[in-house]
Formats: sequence, C-alpha cells, structure tokens
Amino acid sequence: MTAHDPSAPVRIVVMEGDGIGPEITAATMEVVRAVDALFKLGLGFTPVAIGLAALRAHGTTLPDAALEAAKAADGVILGPVSHNDYPPLAQGGHNPSGELRKYLDLFANIRPARSRGGLPPRCGSPVDLVIARENTEGFYADRSMFLGSGEFMPTADLALSVRKITRAGSTRIAQAAFALAARRRKKVTAVHKANVLRVSDGLFLDCVRAVASRCPGVDYEERIIDAMAALLVRDAAAFDVIVTTNMFGDILCDLAAEISGSRSCRFAQRRRRARRGTGPARLGARHCRAGSRQSVLPHRLGRHAAQLARRAQER
Repeated sequence: MTAHDPSAPVRIVVMEGDGIGPEITAATMEVVRAVDALFKLGLGFTPVAIGLAALRAHGTTLPDAALEAAKAADGVILGPVSHNDYPPLAQGGHNPSGELRKYLDLFANIRPARSRGGLPPRCGSPVDLVIARENTEGFYADRSMFLGSGEFMPTADLALSVRKITRAGSTRIAQAAFALAARRRKKVTAVHKANVLRVSDGLFLDCVRAVASRCPGVDYEERIIDAMAALLVRDAAAFDVIVTTNMFGDILCDLAAEISGSRSCRFAQRRRRARRGTGPARLGARHCRAGSRQSVLPHRLGRHAAQLARRAQER
C-alpha cells in the first residue's frame, strides 16, 4: 500500500467476499462510518468486486484491477472468501486472501482475542492477548515457492510439502510482536516445534531471540506448540503477545478466539476476515456479527477510534 499524505482522505478498498462476507462487511462498515463521522477521520470507501461475483463478471476471482486498487489504497476491508469452492487456478480460481498477502507483502497477521461483556470466556480467566502470526511463509503451499506449488507428488503414492522459513521473515514478525508488547503488558511468548523441526523452527527461534535481546524491557519466553494449546485452555490470561509461524498461528488464533468467548467470528490482521470462513449456513443470522464489528479500526485509526469500536461491539 502506498505512503499516505496526512492531509488527504484515507482510502479504503472494501471487498465483501463470499457467503456471509457481505453481512460481516456491512456490520463492519456501520462502525467504521460512525467512527469516521465522530472523529472526522476523512475516510473514503471504494467497493471492489472479488470472489464468486468477480468470477461471474470477469472470469477470475481476483481481477488485476482489484489488486491494483488494493495496492493504491491505504487499507483494505476484506470479507471472508469461499476459496475452497473456486475453480482451479487455470480457470480463474485465485484465493484473494492469499494473493493479497503475497502481492502487498502483508507479513504480520495481527489477531487479538479479548473477552467481552456478555460473552464470558469459555474456560479460565478473561482473555486479552494478541497473536502475531507470520503470514507469508511456512507450510502454506501458495507462498513457499518462487515458482509452482509447495505441495507436490513425486509418485502416485507419495505427497510432499515444503516449509519455508527465512531469517528476514522471522525477524520482522518478531519485531512486530515486541513492538506490540511494548504498548501492552510487556510480555512475548514464542511458539514453536523446534524439538522436532530443529532446522526451520531453530532458525525462527534464533531470530526471535535476537530481537528479544534488543528489547530488555519486554519479558520473553518460549513454548512448544502442543503445550501452548493446552496452556491456552488452562489459563489464556497468562499470555500477552504470542509470536509464531504461519500454520501454528492460524491454529492458535481460532483456539484463542473460541476460548475468549467468541460466538463464531473474530477479526484478523492488517487485513481482516471472519474466523471460520464464509459460513453459508449462517447467512442472515445476526449472531455472526458480534465478533466482527471491530475489524478495521485497531492498529490503523488510533486509540480513540478503537475504543469506540469496542464499546459499539460490546453493546
């Protein structure tokens, strides 16, 4: 996304997505427009078609014009997409979520999980944590190779998957996590499986430890992924900022959201989405909106706007 002139309107592209995406996006827009009017933030919104609607109209789920609109904007509101229902890539079935992450280099998937009034935590104490999930590497087959897929079958009876971990990617997600912790309760937990993935997670931990050594005011600890899942269930209140690789972060985000009391949705990153896909069975059901209304405001539009969004959500 391009550098923003403080005197110019904040340009936000709105991509509704598929399934319950339009409903979630509409709920998000209610809050964003109210905050914009109250704080005079100067937000401008441009709807851009993606997903199945774009496939019908343009023959692809992610037209080039949508990518360019996102690149030129200051932010993107992205609803959930039904990429499992898309045709093969050769027939226009691009995953907008993954493609935007790569094209815009959205490396930090910042996912808060916080208990709300009226939605008590499902176990343990009230939850207020943030997961900093690396977003461009890992085991995800669409972002681990320069050319081709990270999953392949050398024979009919053998399937292989490549995991990509880089020093640059690990360092910048660690820096994002420690910057978050410095503004919160000053604790970072790195989650890994270095006891098995000694090389790739070993590199990840080396990078996180290097960043930790430069942040003496932030407490640092490490947890193995399977133990971490159990510890979140036992007492998620013990954690502040969790930093981890792509797949582990994807799993822990859903777990943390569920523990915090989420009914079905939660928000994501510097790109946001509903927690459990497009939820076609929930079309028209207002219970999908409670966890999604905050989506674009935190981390982008300032403390006061974020606080107002939280109050609106809790009501």
